[in-house]
Amino acid sequence: MGQFPVQRMCRVLEVSTSAYYAWRGRPESRRVREDRRLLVQIQAIHSAKRGTYGSPRIHAELKAQGLRLGEKRVARLMRAGGIQAKQKRKFKATTDSKHAHPVAPNLLGRDFEADAPNQKWVADITYIPTRDGWLYLAAILDLYSRYVVGWSMDGRMNRRLVLDALDMAVGRRRPGPG
Repeated sequence: MGQFPVQRMCRVLEVSTSAYYAWRGRPESRRVREDRRLLVQIQAIHSAKRGTYGSPRIHAELKAQGLRLGEKRVARLMRAGGIQAKQKRKFKATTDSKHAHPVAPNLLGRDFEADAPNQKWVADITYIPTRDGWLYLAAILDLYSRYVVGWSMDGRMNRRLVLDALDMAVGRRRPGPG
């Protein structure tokens, strides 16, 4: 059984050895067999839904399959099986609009048409959630060709991110003055 003799463990726990052997020899209960079968189904649903379903939604799936059981039982089996739903990440505000810095003038005036390459460029920054946190992407687009002419990615959103994208665009396109 382990490193301690059964008789000693029974004596310490104040259980007769005959009661222990009777318990050990008893067949598995119907409830335990059902729980084991349900746990397999719960694991299958959890995997199929890529770990995003918690006990309420898994309970609803099992109910839709015609099974009659309570949500608390599903929650108990999930706990016992070490199954947890992935938690939604809290929204992280990435833009602070309440600042005292000057706002650049809108030179395009919503005119997104260009007559020639390198006449009008627009830029934007977006963030991409990854397992290790946010990844920021700065991109510069030529409005004539609609091609990305420069881009940069970094784990931090700062001035260098934008300047690297601009350096790439200028290096690749070599626009004239103006």
